[in-house]
Amino acid sequence: MAVLKSLTFTTLPTTGGNPVLDRRTKVIARLEEQKLILKDPNYTRTVRNWVKKDGERLMVEKQQRVPLWWRQHPNGSYALFVRSGLKPIEFEKGKAAIAVPSLDKLPSVIDTLITAVRNGELDEMLAPTKQTAPKSKAA
Repeated sequence: MAVLKSLTFTTLPTTGGNPVLDRRTKVIARLEEQKLILKDPNYTRTVRNWVKKDGERLMVEKQQRVPLWWRQHPNGSYALFVRSGLKPIEFEKGKAAIAVPSLDKLPSVIDTLITAVRNGELDEMLAPTKQTAPKSKAA
C-alpha cells in the first residue's frame, strides 16, 4: 500500500468529442480532396464498410465519386463553394461562392480556405442550423 500512496489519483475524463473541431477536420479533409481532384480528375474516395456475409463480418472497400466544389462561369472564371452537409455555406448574405479568376488559381484559394478553417474563422458558418420538424395538422 505504500507504493500506491506515492501516486496522485484523479477522475477519468469523459471521451466526448468536440463538435467544432470535428466539423473543422471534416471540412479540411474535403478541401484537401478538392486539391487532389485538381491534380487527378479521376480521383475517387475509398470508403470502408463492414458487411455481414454468410454470418461473418467482412470489411469491404468501395470507391466513391467526389463531387466538385467549383463551377465555371460563362466568362471563363470559376466559383468555388464549400459544403457543410448538403448545402453550400454562405460567406456573406446571399453569397455562397468565392470568385476565382482561373483554374490554376484554385489551389491557392483552397489553401487560404484551409488556413481560415484551421484558425476558426468559419466556425460560425459551419455550425449546424437548427431544423424544426414541420408541425402536423390536427385532424
